[in-house]
Amino acid sequence: MSKAITLKQKIGQMILVGFNGLEIKPDHPIVKSILAQSIGGVILFDYNFQTHLADRNIQSPEQLNALTQQLQMYANQAAINNQNDLSRLIISIDYEGGKVNRLKEAYGFPKTKSAATIGSGTFDEAAREAGRMSATLQAAGINLNFAPVLDVNVNPENPVIGKLERSYSSDPKKVADYARIFAKAHHDHGILCAFKHFPGHGSSTEDTHSSSFVDVTDTWKEYELDPYRDLLKNPEDYSMVMTAHVVNKKYDSHPASISALVTTGLLRKTLNFNGVVVTDDMQMNAITGLYGLAEAVKLAVNAGADILVFGNQLVATPQDPQEIVDIIYDAVQAGQIAEWRIDESYERILKIKKLMV
Repeated sequence: MSKAITLKQKIGQMILVGFNGLEIKPDHPIVKSILAQSIGGVILFDYNFQTHLADRNIQSPEQLNALTQQLQMYANQAAINNQNDLSRLIISIDYEGGKVNRLKEAYGFPKTKSAATIGSGTFDEAAREAGRMSATLQAAGINLNFAPVLDVNVNPENPVIGKLERSYSSDPKKVADYARIFAKAHHDHGILCAFKHFPGHGSSTEDTHSSSFVDVTDTWKEYELDPYRDLLKNPEDYSMVMTAHVVNKKYDSHPASISALVTTGLLRKTLNFNGVVVTDDMQMNAITGLYGLAEAVKLAVNAGADILVFGNQLVATPQDPQEIVDIIYDAVQAGQIAEWRIDESYERILKIKKLMV
């Protein structure tokens, strides 16, 4: 008989972290976090921002498959040890294609095309490319892709979207059409997608990774919501949205990722989205430059975020996920976060995990 899931275990499901290591051994910090059930998922990278080498998590298809099997083995062991059903780990990656691609040809993976290139081709070509990418992820043991990008190419000089060819088009209808093809191929392979970056990053003039305040109020266009309006008509098909760290004062002075007016008001109530909301990396300067850790975490959860990402790429000392769990737990005990918010996120996360390979 399974034991009841504790509040701290539910909170753990809301935490997704990055880690160093091409392989993991029993004493590795990520193994300890998995066995403690203080995380619900991980994110993998090839390049290591601290060493400036491609020595993070990805070396070859064979090595990557072995790593993901190890991760799932420990998650299964944690469920056995704790006598519960939390045996599935989210293993995520940024695999958009083109310049944002952690599975490069140099490591033995198939060549990919950028969203801009795909968006200039036919739907059949897009479907073939999406099918190849989905099969690559499936073979690697990865079950969540932080893609496709739904940002409309409002500003082609945008340093983090337009100039990196991450947008399918300046036409929101085309963005939705190509993103639908991309997502369907992934779902056909048992891989989840996260539409990003809500409510629109395509008009920004700065990069949220490095800038402490990215304000799109004067550049953002209402039609940047159109791809979400289009695709979220069938919420059962598309079950995850990533919120951006951009500030849009048309809605709130807080970044979207920690704004209840954007996450709960606009995304959930106006667009009727009841799937999983995942934040962009909480260690980006657009958050860390303005908020303390505890404040940012509490704001994100109260805003309606279900999963908080800590990539551990942009910091010299990796974030201990147990600290995040404790911050949220203590906030619940103090009445600063309602316990129903944790239950709500936990149920949404369990639902998407049932869809994964």
